[in-house]
Amino acid sequence: MTRSLKLYIAGVVASSAFALIATTLLFPIDPALGAGFLVLGPAAPIAGLAFWTILTLLASAMPVRMPRGTLVGVAIAPQLAASFLGGPTAAAWVSLIGATEVRELRGRIPWYGTLANHAGITLPAVIAGLVMRSIPPEARTSSRFETFVVALLAAIVYVALNILLGASLAALRTNQPIRSVVLGDARGSARNLFGLTPIGWLMAQMYVFAWWASLLFAIPLYTTRRSYQDYTEIREMFTQTITALAGAVDKRDPFTSKHSWNVKAIAGDIGRELRLGEADLEALEWGGLLHDVGKIGVPDAVLLKAERLTKDERMSMNSHPVLGAEIIAPVTRLSRELPIIRNHHEWYNGSGYPDRLIGDEIPLLARVLHVADAFEAMTAARPYRMTPLTPEQALGELRKFAGIQFDPQIVDAFVRTKWVEGVPDPGRATPPRPIPLIAQHAAQMGGETPADTGVTPAR
Repeated sequence: MTRSLKLYIAGVVASSAFALIATTLLFPIDPALGAGFLVLGPAAPIAGLAFWTILTLLASAMPVRMPRGTLVGVAIAPQLAASFLGGPTAAAWVSLIGATEVRELRGRIPWYGTLANHAGITLPAVIAGLVMRSIPPEARTSSRFETFVVALLAAIVYVALNILLGASLAALRTNQPIRSVVLGDARGSARNLFGLTPIGWLMAQMYVFAWWASLLFAIPLYTTRRSYQDYTEIREMFTQTITALAGAVDKRDPFTSKHSWNVKAIAGDIGRELRLGEADLEALEWGGLLHDVGKIGVPDAVLLKAERLTKDERMSMNSHPVLGAEIIAPVTRLSRELPIIRNHHEWYNGSGYPDRLIGDEIPLLARVLHVADAFEAMTAARPYRMTPLTPEQALGELRKFAGIQFDPQIVDAFVRTKWVEGVPDPGRATPPRPIPLIAQHAAQMGGETPADTGVTPAR
């Protein structure tokens, strides 16, 4: 566990413990929490606290892990209901105890992980309960609309803090940017969590009339939880299908085993250094896996040839980006990946293929993948070069051809990744290599053949 993760957990746990103690001492449980058990007299609020704690325990039993590592469930509904009825103290204790998961009881989570998870739920619940307490007691029964608006504000506070704390923990644990985790997991889960807010409010309203009526909402809670599960399963299945397709392409050539997987990993790290959004990172992930899918249409005699390719063979090899884009085009879900697949062999100076794009005309994600693809190809054995380049040599080639073949800013971002950690960096060439003049670009667009220079293209 890193030092930053230790400090984060300690800070969140300490803040949550202080909030729990202070709230318990300052804010007694609202009698409304016992409305469903008035026959029990003074013990009614305690019975209500136990009721909502048990519901939260059941709702917390089976959380769903989102793609970037955060866990989501449907426990927010009974937690918010307890907050609406009993105030911050009820919200704190229901969240603290009710957030217990089966995997915690089975010892699958270390003690500090359990503390962090519970603190990340209890602290937002306390603050949300304080927001709810801003409603005067007389308004809670006389103005249903006002209570709903404040309940919605409390839910926004709860969800925002819960997502931020959970995403921060996941980011520090998995060494991902917090922004990436928040945008990746929280954007989708936040919509569903906010959708649970009216359910929690309705559960509280029904509870006042009859405690058992709140149990009727078990069905929408279960279906919401299933929607989380279905989303993650469908996405995982889609990723596995793409991975299998990329693996089938790589297996045609024994020298390119795991090539697409490695390119995906390198491109993703470059994207994170560039602070790209979640949609772009996902496009790099799937585009990296599928960038060479067009090689399905390249004959083995060309794909596996150890000698220098003839002009016709080079044309056949160079057709694979277009073939790949044509193969993927019918899959509308992969529309963001099409430019990556088609243009990952474009050169920054306009000498690449298939469209001879120049500079910023080349899609950003294609420029990222070009650097990742070239580095992986240079540091692995190939039929035309059995001795791989060392990382230092490969980095030197990337620096040498930055501004000619590669976008210099993308190379700068790559240098900051783990793939060349500790490797001496020769730095940018001086003076910077300019992209071609407009006249040269016009000549290329008119059909002139680009010079055969630069790093050997990945095959």
